Amino acid sequence: MNAQTQTLNNLADLDAWLDQRLDEKLREREEAKTPSLSIIATKGTLDQAYPPFILASTASALGWDVSVFFTFYGLSLLKKDLDLKISPLGNPAMPMKLPVGPEWLKTKNLPIPNLVKANIPGFEDAATALMKETIKQKGVASIEELRELCVEAGVNLIGCQMTADLFGWDKSEFHPAVVDWAGAATYLPLAQKSDVSLFI
Repeated sequence: MNAQTQTLNNLADLDAWLDQRLDEKLREREEAKTPSLSIIATKGTLDQAYPPFILASTASALGWDVSVFFTFYGLSLLKKDLDLKISPLGNPAMPMKLPVGPEWLKTKNLPIPNLVKANIPGFEDAATALMKETIKQKGVASIEELRELCVEAGVNLIGCQMTADLFGWDKSEFHPAVVDWAGAATYLPLAQKSDVSLFI
């Protein structure tokens, strides 16, 4: 074997060894990495408040780094005093079983036309009360409880500064855990680096 062939063999062995070491190092890095989740919460109704808080608290319980950016109507979910309602109007998935009444009625979905929902005074309040009763009967945590779980777990709750300015809300109206106030330009780089980004 001449010197040139020997050199080529040595280089091939070196390439194979480097490939193997690179694979090992990348695997080690991936295993050591803490997953991250970024959520943009845009809705402020009772039913739409559950997804961001459930996902954030669950991911945090799994050891993930979690940030939730609350913007537009979603920012109301960070207020100290929550008065969340549910709007059945225009929601085709809204027909649901009643939490009260005789058993035969509790098993029936009651589809109500939008025309009726829009023209009966207090229908939104009634739907909200029924939803809250269903949540209570099923043992589902309230939004306040889920939010506190997120706070205790260290979820980064970020308020949209532009939305607060737009709606004329003062920062004193919000939960003390909201320490970060930012805009889209600040939040997007955080979302870019996240393993999972969700828009809710």
